[in-house]
Formats: sequence, C-alpha cells, structure tokens
Amino acid sequence: MRAHDWEATKLGSPTGWPESLKTPLRLMLMSRFEMWLGWGEDLTFFYNDAYIPTLGSKHPTALGMPMSHVWQEVFEDVRDRVMSVMRDGAATWDDQLLLLLERNGYPEETYHTFSYSPLVGNDGVVEGLMCVVSEVTDRVINERRIKQLNDLAAGLLKAQSRFDVTEAVRQNFGRESRDFPFADLILFDLADSPHPASGDADRWPVSAIERGEKQVIISLEGVGQDLPSGPWQIPPREALILAVEQAGETRSIGALVLALNPYRLADEASFGFARLIAAQIAGALATIDAVSAQRRDRDRLWTLSQDLMLVCDFDGIIRSVNPSATRLLGWAADEMIGQILADFIHPEDVLTTAQEVAKLAQGITTLSFENRYRCRDGSYRLLDWNAVPDAGRIHAVARDITQERQLARDRERIWAISPIVKVVATTEGIITAVNPSWTNILGWSQADTVGRNILEFVAEEQEAAQKRLSRLASPDAAVVQSQSVFRAQNDRLRRFAWTTVPESGMLYLFGRDITAETEAAEALASTEEALRQSQKMEAVGQLTGGIAHDFNNLLAGILGNLELLELRLSQNRLEALQRHLDTAQGAAKRAAALTQRLLAFSRRQTLDPTPVNVNRLIAGLEDLLRRTVGPSIEIEIVGAGGLWMTKIDRYQLENAVLNLCINARDAMPDGGRLTIETANKWLDDRTGRERELPPGQYVSLCVSDTGTGMTPEVIERAFDPFFTTKPLGEGTGLGLSMIYGFVRQSGGQVRIYSEVGGGTTMCIYLPRHAGTVVEVEQESEPTHLERGGHGETVLVVDDEASVRSLIVDVLTDSGYHVIEAADGPAGLKILQSDARIDLLITDVGLPGGMNGRQVADAGRVCRPKLKILFITGYAENAVIGNGLLEHDMRIITKPFGIEAIANKVREMIDEGDKPERSIGEA
Repeated sequence: MRAHDWEATKLGSPTGWPESLKTPLRLMLMSRFEMWLGWGEDLTFFYNDAYIPTLGSKHPTALGMPMSHVWQEVFEDVRDRVMSVMRDGAATWDDQLLLLLERNGYPEETYHTFSYSPLVGNDGVVEGLMCVVSEVTDRVINERRIKQLNDLAAGLLKAQSRFDVTEAVRQNFGRESRDFPFADLILFDLADSPHPASGDADRWPVSAIERGEKQVIISLEGVGQDLPSGPWQIPPREALILAVEQAGETRSIGALVLALNPYRLADEASFGFARLIAAQIAGALATIDAVSAQRRDRDRLWTLSQDLMLVCDFDGIIRSVNPSATRLLGWAADEMIGQILADFIHPEDVLTTAQEVAKLAQGITTLSFENRYRCRDGSYRLLDWNAVPDAGRIHAVARDITQERQLARDRERIWAISPIVKVVATTEGIITAVNPSWTNILGWSQADTVGRNILEFVAEEQEAAQKRLSRLASPDAAVVQSQSVFRAQNDRLRRFAWTTVPESGMLYLFGRDITAETEAAEALASTEEALRQSQKMEAVGQLTGGIAHDFNNLLAGILGNLELLELRLSQNRLEALQRHLDTAQGAAKRAAALTQRLLAFSRRQTLDPTPVNVNRLIAGLEDLLRRTVGPSIEIEIVGAGGLWMTKIDRYQLENAVLNLCINARDAMPDGGRLTIETANKWLDDRTGRERELPPGQYVSLCVSDTGTGMTPEVIERAFDPFFTTKPLGEGTGLGLSMIYGFVRQSGGQVRIYSEVGGGTTMCIYLPRHAGTVVEVEQESEPTHLERGGHGETVLVVDDEASVRSLIVDVLTDSGYHVIEAADGPAGLKILQSDARIDLLITDVGLPGGMNGRQVADAGRVCRPKLKILFITGYAENAVIGNGLLEHDMRIITKPFGIEAIANKVREMIDEGDKPERSIGEA
C-alpha cells in the first residue's frame, strides 16, 4: 500500500499510529495471503494487495472506510462474529461461508474461508480485528458440480423409461441446486422412432433447437409466476436451453431447459457444465432406448418364436408361456399358467423331468433334454428342452422334434429297405457306411466293406474312377453323375449309375443297378440296328425289281458290242470299232453307277453331314426313282431356282426320298402322279411355332402323291416306330420313324398333309446352310494315258487275275515297274524282302487268311513310310471301320477307269507327306 493511500485515512500519517497497529499492518502487508484489518470503533478498513481481487470494483475506495460500509451487503451476516471479537476478544473461524458480495455491480455468489482475530492495544483493550481470508468460490462450485453430476448419474441409472429420465432430471435440479435452480426436459417426436414426444414443448421456446441450434439463452419474464427458485430467495431471471444430441441421429432428440443461477454470470464454465449434463442425459436415453429395443426384441422373439418358451418355479408351477405353446400343444395360455408341469407331461417322462428340475435347482443348466407333452387333443409332442435357472425360476425353451424324429425313423427305414445302393465315404474314398442293398446286390457284407477304399470294388475303368474321386475332393466340387462297373463277391460284374454328392468333407453315393437294363439296351440297340438294316434292305429290294431289267439291258449292250468288236476284227472291218467301244464303255459306266447306288443304300456306317444342293441330289436320283415306282406313275420334279444349301447326310436324305417315293407308289396301286418339289422357306415366329421350329430360313423338300391319303388317326401315329398300314410281312414300320429321327437330329422337321381320297404330301424342312458346295460335272473324254512313272516300283496284290493284269498293264504302260502277288501272304513276303517298293496297291478283300488292310498294316511295320492304295468292290465308306485313313493311304472303288487309277497312282507317288485325312478326302 502506497504512502499517500495511508494519508487518505482518517488516522493520518502512519508516523502517528500506535505501535499496536503498526505491527499487524506490517505483517499484513508482507503476507501473500488475503488479509484485511479493521481498526478502531468503526473498524477502519485496511487490506493488502492479495485481497484486492476479492474487493473487485470496491478497490481502492474501500481503503480507510468503515468495514460496515465496505461490506454493507453482508455485514449483517458477519455482525455477530465481529461483535464476538471486538467485545469478547474471542477469535472466530468460518469455512466456505456463502456471502453474496456486490463487488462487480450485482449480488454475486461467493464462498470464503476466513478467521477474525482480535487486535489488542497497548492498554490491553481490543482495538481492532485481523481477518485472514481465502476465497474458495471456484473450488466450492466445482465440487458442487461434480457432486451434482454424480447424483444425476445415480438417478439416471435407476431410470427404466424415458419418463424416468425426465423425472430424474427435474428432481436433481430442485431445492438444492444452486447452479441451475430448476430444469426441464423436452423430447422430440423423431421419424422412425418408436418413442413419442414428451415434455412441455408449448411452454419453452425450443423451436430454435429443433431447427439445429446448439444452445440459446431466453428471458424468463412472462414465462410464469410459479417458477421454482431452488435454494435462492429470488427466482432465476434467465434460462439456458441446450440441444440433447445422440450419436447416429441427424438432428437433436430433445432440448434441456436449465434455469440460470441469479447470483452468477453465465460464463463458459457454466455452459460446459450444462453440456456435460446434456451428454449424461443423452447417454441415459441411449441406454434406455437400447434396453427398450432389446426388450422389444425379446418380446417379439417371445411372441414370434416357433419354439415353445416357458417360465416356471422350481416346484413346477408354470408362470408364463409364449404363444407357441398354444400353436404346438393346443392349450390356451390361461389353461397352462398356474398349473403344474407334471399335468402336461407323459406319465413315463415325469420322473426324468423331475430329476432334471432338481439339477436346475442346483444351478446346473439343462441342454437337450427330451420329454413328451400332452396336447389338448390327447396326442403327445416330443420336445427338446434347453433351460437355465435364474432369479428363483426356470427359463426354458423347447423345440418340437416330433416330425424330425419321425423323419429320422423314416430315413432309417428308407436306408434299410431302399433298392438304391447307398454309400458314405470320405473324400479319399474310404467307406464309412453302406446300406443293406450294397450287400444284397454285391454280396459284400458291411464288415467286408467298411474301412476299405471304394476303388477296390471298381472292376473296370479304375483310372477314370480315380480321377472322379480326386475332383470330388476339391472344396468347390459339384454333384457328379457317373457309371461304373463293380465286382461282386462272387466275381460277377454289376454296372451302376452313380450320383455322388460331396458335402462337409464326405461323399454320399447313390447307386442304381443298371446291369439288366444295360444288357437289355444293348440287345435292343442290336435289334433296332438289325431292323434298320432290314428296312434299308427292304428299300433295296424295292429297287431291284426296276433295276434288274435295266441291268440286263446294260449287260446285253456290253456283251453285244464286245461280240461285234470280235466279229469286226475277224472281218478286218475297223471303221466301226470306236463306236462299239464307246457304246460298251457307256453301258459299263451306267452299270457301275447303279451298283454304287445300291451299295450306298445298303451301307451301315453313319456319315457326317455335308453341304448339299437338294436340287442336284434329286436330279441324281431321278433315274433310280423312275425305275423304282414303275411306268404307271408319272414323276414330276419341281426344283426351285436359287435353292439354298443345307447341311445334311446326303445318303440318309437319298434314302429318305426313296422311302417317301416307295410309300407314295404303294398309296397309288392303280397309278397316279408323284411330285417332288423344293423351295426356300422363311419361317416367322408364328409359322415356326406351328412347325415346332425356331424362326429362320429353311429348305423344304415335299413329296406329294394322288393316292388314297391318310386318316387323322394314321397321321397321328405315322412316325411311331414299327407302325405300318401295310399287310403283314410287307413293311417294317421303321421307314417314316427313321426319316423323322434323322431330320430332327439335323435340326429340321417333317410334316404330313393328307386327306382320305385326296392324296398325301410329306414335307421335310431342313435348316439353311450358309456355305457353298462345289459340284463339277465331268465330260466324257477319250481315254489317254500319260507316262507319269519314272521307273518307280509298284506292288499289286489282287486275287482277281483279270483286275490284277489290267492294273499291271496300265501301270507298265505308264512307266512304272510292277510286281504282282495273288494273295496277302505272297504280297507280305515281297514287302518283307529287300525289293524297292514305292507304292502298294491291294484289294481289301483277299483270300489266304489276310485281308488287304492287314497286309498294309504288316507292311508298314517294316516300311513305315509305305504309300498304300486300297481297291474294293464295296461301298467306298464301308472299307475302313473307324472312318479314317492313315497318312499316305487312299482308296479307289471298282469298277474304275484305267485313266483314273493311273492318275491316282501318279498323284500318290508324286505327293509329299501330308497330314492324316478322312475317308471323304480319299
């Protein structure tokens, strides 16, 4: 304190002060503690610098003023203490005394811990007092706020509902709440929330919070006259409204209204405290909501569960059941609640149930306990129980396993009596179980089987079975369909069709014994093939009647012209020799063509489809068809211009046309007209559906007759195998069924249009092929041999001397060295010698135990690069069984022209190595 400050006091200069005052003043001024001193009757006020913050705006005017004037607002609160010191000389002590100081222009809540001590003058009389004080306002308020947060937390912890939370907030901020004399909580009505709005939203202006504001301060004037004041004597003048926010919500869930302390300014510390309160409330609400959601979930589970849920006492009295009790047992809830469990349990299960309840009473959880419960209709359901003891009661859940057990028994019976072989094995193939059908069919007992690998029982194609087993062991293995031959205990073989299901590291195999049906199918296939061949031969037989006459004419022409040649040579008349030669050769070529046609119709092989021009195919058949149907039937062929190509087996199509023409002939016993017509057809969606074909472009081939026609019943069955309207022995009934099958496999369709007495039209629809086919017509030219050979050696093996000598003469004239052999062994002997052989020509059908193919194969053993030309009188494609010729092998059919064989030999000898080719390329 400065000197002039002292001069301002009424005591005058310090030099004139009594010694009894100087010493306390000196101690006070030196102290860092807040201190003030009152001297004299008026307690003139002195204080040190540490006390200045407590004075606030009262400094410095308080210096030298009477203490009752400086602290007039609280003097009455401390008067007794002052009088006790000044009158009695007794010191006082106060801890955290509330004083409403007006040091900043308004009454302010402050707390002070202080002592009043007497100051005794030289004469031993109390002349003043010394106050040592510590303002603890911040500490008191902080401790108070911590306690209030703890009290609020305790209250919220007891809350079971949102209403409880609101009540806890209101009660916590009541009579003892100095910071916030009262509080209110308003909860909003949120979308997708199961909770309705609550609180007095009309009283408090919370719209700003609903719009997104975090906090607002409002005046309480006009809000109402009954506002609580808490521990204060005056009501609060303002209130703070804060947003109550919850994680996961895009807007506030409510608003917290807190009345502000009328004796404290609202500062950041107060706002921070308020935000902590709002966070506590939000947490409590979140907990309540979570618990409520869990409770709702439990209620839903209780209500919706398909399992029976039951609560009972340890003495067996039922206290609660869920709706599934009624669904499963038929009893209404009020018919079970209050009753004894034993009244509903099967008599045979009462004892075991009582023993299980006793275990639960000891705190042992029940897992998978089964007993039977009586239904309202008198029947029983088998229930599988899980139960726990809790809070003096048993909480149990039961699953109805009545049907499950029945199904299990059914599965066991099916396993035992099923004719299907059932095997359970590991993914390594180790058998773990087999059903009785395994033993019944294969003879192996379960003891003989379990533990062994399933591959041990596979009799054929073990490698393929092993590969399937390996694939089934992969994690992403799918169901496999297969066939395997197993060896029975008596060494007989049984064929099974297996379905193997991989699941959970195990294999489940279901096998059907198809031995008998496989044998029957093979027998049926053999029979069907015989019938098909019979049908083909029937068609060939139909041909022979018309062909025999023509063939005799051709032979007469050949023989007659040869005799004329002989006669003219003996007469030395050479001018007509060429004409007789040309006539004989022409007749021979026509005879060869007829022979090849017959062979093609009687062949057994199935050829691959090739691009075909149907118009040219029909033109090539025309002579054959006319001879087949006879002179009484007029044939008209109407070929469409610009006809599209189709890809099909030409021989099957020829056979189909021939069969259709024969059927047409048989339908016109008194003669008539047969029309063969081709056309390009566009089928749209509608016409495609009518013909059971996808929309697109097709080639149609129709055979029409003017015969007797068909009834609807005959049309309906016309394509059935073995169905025929011909007399017994005159037809196999396979003709139309074979045509239908072959056309459908080729992507086409067959349709019948017929009326009784109005004739019949058979139409074949074949898909258009975008490719082209090259057909070159060769003009007849005079035979001319060029010397293509350069001394190469050709071995000719043929048992027919005339053919062999013909080939030898032709090749010798062509410049080749030729060696002859009359049979297979003789030819092979030459091949195994050191003689040079550039080409082997061999007939396919040879005597002596070795055919031409065997000679060729044996020759290639010692001569791997040997070139081979087969000659045969059979159909070209019937020579090689598998449909392929090996490298450097060719084929030529009898009869052949000398120029043709000479060219073929020259081509093969001159040709370099080329890849393997099919028969059709020979």
